[in-house]
Amino acid sequence: MKYTLEKSLLLLVALCFGSLTYAQNVENNNQGDFDEFMYRQGSSFRSASGKPGPEYWQNKADYQIEATLNDEDHTIVGNVTIQYTNNSPEALNFVWLQLEQNRFTENSRGTLTTPIQGNRYSGDTNGGYSLSNVSAKVGRRGDVSDKYLITDTRMQVFMAEPIPANGGEATISMSFEYKIPIKGMDRMGRVEVEDGVIYALAQWYPRMAVFDDVEGWNVEPYLGAGEFYLEYGNFDYKITAPYDHIVVGSGQLQNPSDVLTRTQQDRLDKASKSDTAVYIVKPEEVTDSTKMVKQEGNLTWHFNIENARDVAFASSKAFIWDAAKIDLPSGKQIMAQSVYPKESDGEEAWSRSTEYSKASVEHYSEMWYEYPYPTAINVAADIGGMEYPGLNFCSYESKGESLWGVTDHEFGHNWFPMIVGSNERRYPWMDEGFNTFINHYSSLRFNEGEYGSDLHQTRKYLKWFTNESREGIETYPDVVDTRNLGMVAYMKPAIGLIMLREYVLGEERFDNAFKSYIETWAYKHPQPRDFFNHIENVAGENLSWFWQGWFYGNENIDLSLAAVYPYGGNYLIALSNEGGVPMPVLLEITFEDGSSERITLPVEIWQRGDEWNHLYETDKKVVGIEIDPDKILPDINISNDKWPAAIYTEN
Repeated sequence: MKYTLEKSLLLLVALCFGSLTYAQNVENNNQGDFDEFMYRQGSSFRSASGKPGPEYWQNKADYQIEATLNDEDHTIVGNVTIQYTNNSPEALNFVWLQLEQNRFTENSRGTLTTPIQGNRYSGDTNGGYSLSNVSAKVGRRGDVSDKYLITDTRMQVFMAEPIPANGGEATISMSFEYKIPIKGMDRMGRVEVEDGVIYALAQWYPRMAVFDDVEGWNVEPYLGAGEFYLEYGNFDYKITAPYDHIVVGSGQLQNPSDVLTRTQQDRLDKASKSDTAVYIVKPEEVTDSTKMVKQEGNLTWHFNIENARDVAFASSKAFIWDAAKIDLPSGKQIMAQSVYPKESDGEEAWSRSTEYSKASVEHYSEMWYEYPYPTAINVAADIGGMEYPGLNFCSYESKGESLWGVTDHEFGHNWFPMIVGSNERRYPWMDEGFNTFINHYSSLRFNEGEYGSDLHQTRKYLKWFTNESREGIETYPDVVDTRNLGMVAYMKPAIGLIMLREYVLGEERFDNAFKSYIETWAYKHPQPRDFFNHIENVAGENLSWFWQGWFYGNENIDLSLAAVYPYGGNYLIALSNEGGVPMPVLLEITFEDGSSERITLPVEIWQRGDEWNHLYETDKKVVGIEIDPDKILPDINISNDKWPAAIYTEN
């Protein structure tokens, strides 16, 4: 509702007669905006305080993989053995696996749902898995089953007998082969540079689908925008590649003496003690065949990583390779590494990649939760930016601020969703949005603000917030208009967390809650309600109005300072909520002597209606009042935020 001239005159008359009749007269309240908006009651699996319940469970998948990269026909040939542990309370007659390489076929659901004009998630259509030697058995002596069914990017493997509940184990194995796509939906693929082909390999082996207490089997197909939801486990994998390739992968290289020269091993050791990048393979050594321990044939690189959702690797004979140490809060030291072609070399480009990687991982480890993996590797490829545990693919053409931004963003994903294992297929805001939020503070910190961040300038996004085609955060990624995805999955949820931290809760309360959420759900599978419940319980605030309005609604913020009236040396401040999202009202009051004071009216003033009058008592002359003076809120109408009304010139 808006204040009319008639209402204002009536209010003035009442004040002149000395009667404090500005008490709130409510015709219709807004309690619906403050009610619970989804089922958030606790259970034995997930508590009402947003923690795993006493009977919480999740299954586990440990992998042993061996694969060979053929750089003549651009294929991967390999075999995988999965040790699967069923910790659920029910026996399983079958298991589901994800076969994402099947997305790269003419008749895949992802191909058939790609617009004619294409989009970021367009991909090759001459790929897909060839599988053989499929075998599944329960325990060590169970009967072997070779029965399976493939539907698009999903594979159902049937067991000869059920996998027992509460800790039963099964072994699933198979051989696989496919052609590596050139265009892998901006997540993986290959690109030819002057000194060779860069192979960026992700979604490269059959992976276990998640079986959880919320959906049972999570079997959404791999279409494009929806990313991944995977079980945690340990990975031991070997990559056989041509002798002149450098291979980097998620986790720790187990056999450096088999694949690196003594000089390269010495350089790695030096890098492990250095704060600045040390070359392992120098630019002038890239085309020198003596850089490798063999002069023909293949080499096998052996990697291991524990408690991870996934692994990825890169291979090329075109790689420059450098590294430096990362200092973690616990005192532990790990390695930042970068591999890139000569096209990416230079101080304005990838020569600073390791510096960026080190700063990013150190910041997030200090501010939120310590990085758990032994390496942090940045790979230059023909990919805009994509993350996997301990390893990123970023564009080999990125430079300067762009390279910092994508490097920092992809490493931030190690916290969301690699450590906190949310469902990216359904809730991209729980990984992209949370990550964009922590990126904001990392960029402000890096090199004393060398590149900075303008995410706090929330009003620069008002054109999108007022666009009729905008969509809500809760929209599934494969459904959302790709033109909206950046705001829906990344920016709007990040802005929401900034508002919570800097406007609603304050830094200390928010940080306590957010850190607790990360620690509580590290290596587990939180749902949206778990996040909402946990933040509320640790911060000590009912935020249903905020989750409903910002995360599960499509309305906007518009707080209005309708009028200011003098009253007996004090001031009556008339406020209204013109938008669909209620907010506390932070007022900065400026006095004639140049001093100022800030007061905050709680969000509950809007439970009673859309109008509120506040009596501000002071013995000073007030010359100005402003709502949200730091402009943290993306308030869609900045013309009604000040008294006296001001002409705004900001964009």
